[in-house]
Amino acid sequence: MNNKQKKTLIRIVIAFVIFLICEVVEHIVKFPGIWDKLVKGIIFAVPYLIAGYDVLLKAVKNITKGHVFDENFLMAVATVGAYGTGEFGEAAAVMLFYQVGEWFQKYAVNRSRNNITELMNIMPEYANMERDGQLVKVEPYEVAVGDIIVVQPGEKIPLDGDVVDGETFVDTAALTGESVPRKLVVGDEALSGCINQSGVIRIKVSREFDNSTVAKILELVENASTRKAEYEQFITRFAKYYTPIVCFAALAVAFIPPIFLGDFWMWFHRALVFLVVSCPCALVISIPLSFFSGIGGASKAGILVKGSNYLELLGKAETIVFDKTGTLTKGVFKVVEVEPSGISKQELIALAAYGEYYSNHPIAASIKAAYQQDIELSRLDGYQELSGMGIRVMLDGREILVGNRRLLNTRNIAIENEKSSKVGTVLYVADDGVYKGRITIADEIKDGVRQAIADIKACGMERVVILSGDKKEVAEQVAAELGIDTVYAELMPGDKVEQVERLLAEKKENSTLIFVGDGINDAPVLMRADVGIAMGAMGQDAAIEAADVVLIDDNPQKIAVAYGIAKKTVSIVKQNIVFALFVKILVMVLGALGLAGMWAAVFADVGVAFLAILNATRALKVS
Repeated sequence: MNNKQKKTLIRIVIAFVIFLICEVVEHIVKFPGIWDKLVKGIIFAVPYLIAGYDVLLKAVKNITKGHVFDENFLMAVATVGAYGTGEFGEAAAVMLFYQVGEWFQKYAVNRSRNNITELMNIMPEYANMERDGQLVKVEPYEVAVGDIIVVQPGEKIPLDGDVVDGETFVDTAALTGESVPRKLVVGDEALSGCINQSGVIRIKVSREFDNSTVAKILELVENASTRKAEYEQFITRFAKYYTPIVCFAALAVAFIPPIFLGDFWMWFHRALVFLVVSCPCALVISIPLSFFSGIGGASKAGILVKGSNYLELLGKAETIVFDKTGTLTKGVFKVVEVEPSGISKQELIALAAYGEYYSNHPIAASIKAAYQQDIELSRLDGYQELSGMGIRVMLDGREILVGNRRLLNTRNIAIENEKSSKVGTVLYVADDGVYKGRITIADEIKDGVRQAIADIKACGMERVVILSGDKKEVAEQVAAELGIDTVYAELMPGDKVEQVERLLAEKKENSTLIFVGDGINDAPVLMRADVGIAMGAMGQDAAIEAADVVLIDDNPQKIAVAYGIAKKTVSIVKQNIVFALFVKILVMVLGALGLAGMWAAVFADVGVAFLAILNATRALKVS
């Protein structure tokens, strides 16, 4: 609670105590004749003005600026009108409880903002640099790329870089929401915003502070409120027209029925009740707060949402499209099957490793990694790459061929048992014109992806799709393992955009489409989808720029978390709109009919706003 809130609370308490005293005086003391009304009007003016002088001043200032119709105007007209009709206690009570409600609303909003600020409290205050054998604290923006900084236990890592000395465990919760510390050793990437927990480490800075992970995250969070959801835009437009309409409706209640039914003061009082009820603050405050809380809850889980509009769109999604390589799979090839013919598995791997030694292709790297032994270069000669087919090399004077089926077919080398039990890229190996076997290389599915897909489906996602540039059988194998029904394979980058366009045209009118990619190669598709989610985005500028939602720690299970947060937030927004409008319309009608008084009006305004705000803060909690 800040000083301003404390002063307001003290003012409300003083006004409340004086109001109670006035209530006692009103019921016990009777003054003769006109003095009774005059004295009681004066004594009730004290708690009324203590509680509401700022409301009256704001109403007057806004009127002079041409901004007539707002909640201050409504409360001023309603309470001054009540005072004018001799309902002194009611006028003071309405103003007092309106201020109580406003105080609780501001307290709830500030608490939500403070919670989010604490979650994102990752801004480093300084960086340690060694100068003349001493550690000197400098501003993070003063450190240049290539400088060495020292991070001691308990300190925040101020800039991105690579560990060049020492090892430690770091707390990444502020970035990723993960509670388990991550180990850093020499050669590992250290990201700004993490907290060093144990050992002293030295880091060679790889990015200036303005381009660091922590700076980009803070910029995203700060700018998130500028992108408003449709519900927020609707409420802004709604309030613009709603308030003048209810003011004129109140005038109609005050002046039209007395023409036919008489008793002007009764209808005037009902019009005042109507005005008190009509304040739109429950919607104007709670709807933006719901989205703000949802973005804060997502940040706590390591999910950055660039604006409430994207959170709203995410909550309406019924189709999710995944890029395969680098998103569902690791993008790293690995030997998954070795089928020799007439030699051992190790001998087959050795022939392939010698054949692929000079190649820089990822498939060649996977073969050499599987061999796990040194290559004797003196045994190799006559290396030749055969375009579109494979490699030819001389090993100890023998011709070794490593490549696809076409390569062996051109040499009329028969391939035995052509069908493989595994799906992937198949390399065939021949030694001096004799078939020696085949090796299947495939991309591995990422840890947690199977559970992530199951969680997404459990959340209610109707359609899950894979887009891949791989061969059809490879993509279908991955889809089958993950329980995904729809696969589009053998796509070029431009084909992916066209396929997403078709999927967008096929989706339901009020639903949205999510595309999940690695944020670098998939930038065009990420931007074309209703919502683009980047995985593997920790520290990657391209991912942060292209996507609408960024998963900081490359955890695919966070997709279901983000989807759940978005659906929960949109649900809370709808609840608040329906609840607030229902209660207000009901009490406005009852007030106009004389079946609800000022106390019911106070509940319909202050009480509903407070309940809506409490409901909005539920979005902060990530379940």
